[in-house]
Amino acid sequence: MATYASIKYDMDLASTATGTGGMTLLSTQTASSSATIDFTSGIDSTYKEYIFKFIEIHPATNDATFQFQGETGTNTDYNETITSSTFRAVVGEDGGDTQLAYRAPNDQAQGTSFQTLAPNIGNQNDANVSGTLHIFDPSNTTFVKHFFSDINMNEGSDDGSGGTFCQRLLVGGYFNTTTALTRFQFKFSSGNIDSGTIKLYGVS
Repeated sequence: MATYASIKYDMDLASTATGTGGMTLLSTQTASSSATIDFTSGIDSTYKEYIFKFIEIHPATNDATFQFQGETGTNTDYNETITSSTFRAVVGEDGGDTQLAYRAPNDQAQGTSFQTLAPNIGNQNDANVSGTLHIFDPSNTTFVKHFFSDINMNEGSDDGSGGTFCQRLLVGGYFNTTTALTRFQFKFSSGNIDSGTIKLYGVS
């Protein structure tokens, strides 16, 4: 049975995760065989925290990696410097192959590549990735820009025969720039975003 202290701790965590105020829906984009999904407006000094919600993002290509990057001003290179760390929990559909591990291959150390949010996603009809990405104070011109994500997904088999693993991936990192970030792009490492929805919220 939960104690008062543990319940209060859980409530405090929930409050911290979404700020002290409410969430305002700023934009909704729905993929349809889309090469990328780009958010190029609405990210400014109005909010200190922005949250992207991924809802049933489905890849056209099996075993593809869901990724993101940010940019400044009106630039479209999407190659900002990122340092990040990653760990994951995995379980097979049969209850086997369990692991909880640090994932060095998904990290960056002052890298400029697209940051992995969820690797090896299956493209079977029922496979998809869902979760959230938090960006903190992207318009700040003094500090680096922190982010973290919490994703759940079906991990695809090499031959495309079925998503045999459930994987939860947690990523944390920062954009090593003091220039304001104004836009973000999401894509798969190969192939299009076949379907799915991304919603952008501002947290007051």
